[in-house]
Amino acid sequence: MVAAFAALWVALAIAPLYRSDWLLENVLLLLGAAGILATSRVFPLSSVSYTALFVFLCLHTIGAHYTYAEVPYDQAARHWFGFSINELFGWERNNFDRVVHFSYGLLLAYPIREVFLRVVAVRGFWGYFLPLDLTMSTSMLYELIEWGAAAFFGGDLGMAYLGTQGDVWDAHKDMALASLGALITMIVTACINIVYQRDFAREWADSFRIRSNEPLGEVAIARMRKEATP
Repeated sequence: MVAAFAALWVALAIAPLYRSDWLLENVLLLLGAAGILATSRVFPLSSVSYTALFVFLCLHTIGAHYTYAEVPYDQAARHWFGFSINELFGWERNNFDRVVHFSYGLLLAYPIREVFLRVVAVRGFWGYFLPLDLTMSTSMLYELIEWGAAAFFGGDLGMAYLGTQGDVWDAHKDMALASLGALITMIVTACINIVYQRDFAREWADSFRIRSNEPLGEVAIARMRKEATP
């Protein structure tokens, strides 16, 4: 997957539609890819997580090459398959950015859940809610970064990076789709665990158990955590 992604990235780094926008789009991508590679030995993820990350990074690489608002997916579908994706779904705009925002939640919620389970040792309900929560909050954070970058650079570069295509609710819809994608992944994961995890109901109920009946300050909370640590 590393070799395939590297080949795709190099191919799409050649003559992107707008070089300045391509550079902006690749800042977070390269940081993310570097982080995945840097932790692959000390904290290797599952094959499912790596596959999900690979697919998402490939989608983002395509969007960076054309800019999200101008990815010619509809023209490609007409050429290769003889039908229009926009006509099929009744879309009136280029929705590649919406698809990728949905994919952000759909594909990244599972790797995030794996990190929570293995590092924070969350259990039950929190093993599904916290990945959804983090996906939603990082989606919001990205929209703020996008807004800040667009305001800073301004002009055609700012508008190309923002990619609203005239929709004043673009950021809200992007965040909603990312949240929906993450919710779907967590529901599917929960359904699988209901079938295969024998203590699913007990673990879910235990995750709501109150550990202390008294309100605690930070010092008391830290002491309680220390006593609970084996």
